[in-house]
Amino acid sequence: MYLIKEMPEAERPRERLEKCGAEALSSHELVAILLRTGTDRISALDIAKNILAEVKDARGLRDKTVEELALFHGVGKAKAVTILAALELGKRALSEEKGLVRIASAADVFHLVKDDLSGWKQEVLVALYLDLKNQLIARKQLFVGGLNQSLVHPREIFKYAVKFSAYSVILVHNHPSGDPEPSRQDLEVTEALERAGELLQIKVTDHVIVAGNRYVSIKDYEKRKSGK
Repeated sequence: MYLIKEMPEAERPRERLEKCGAEALSSHELVAILLRTGTDRISALDIAKNILAEVKDARGLRDKTVEELALFHGVGKAKAVTILAALELGKRALSEEKGLVRIASAADVFHLVKDDLSGWKQEVLVALYLDLKNQLIARKQLFVGGLNQSLVHPREIFKYAVKFSAYSVILVHNHPSGDPEPSRQDLEVTEALERAGELLQIKVTDHVIVAGNRYVSIKDYEKRKSGK
């Protein structure tokens, strides 16, 4: 097991970034640069590999807290803070580059979230919070697991709507089975959340189910079923 200082200079992450650019580095090399140092026995590269093996991929880092990252051997709170700060800065830079996103259809929803929902083996519920002009204010991943009314509580969804002063909410979740057809449970959860939104005067505009390269809008699905 090499320490970074023992590696040939051309293979070291910082030197490779200087020469080839950040896009040429693997995720664990980028994390190793943020860590800066390892321990006496393990390099920053190996610590980064251990972290990513645990969280599955770079996307999984976003769901970790400072305390959770600090538990990894060789990390600690200072390095955990650095990692999360870098992730947040990247997210803001991307958001500012894109500007406000207007969502006018279920297709817009699908193209916005399909990459975030790909690869999951469990169902993931995401809420998109919109302003009066249907422009995206924020999105939050709220739940991972089987979707049902006892677990998906309106409080978790609408507390962020209040926080962001959202006019409306669009719900999105994936079907790992590859079939986007809404289940009875999907329809029941949607109906319950629509009722809760009415009480708070925050409209649930739609609930979109994503399965691979396909999607179904529950709003459109219900219209077809009712013959409207």
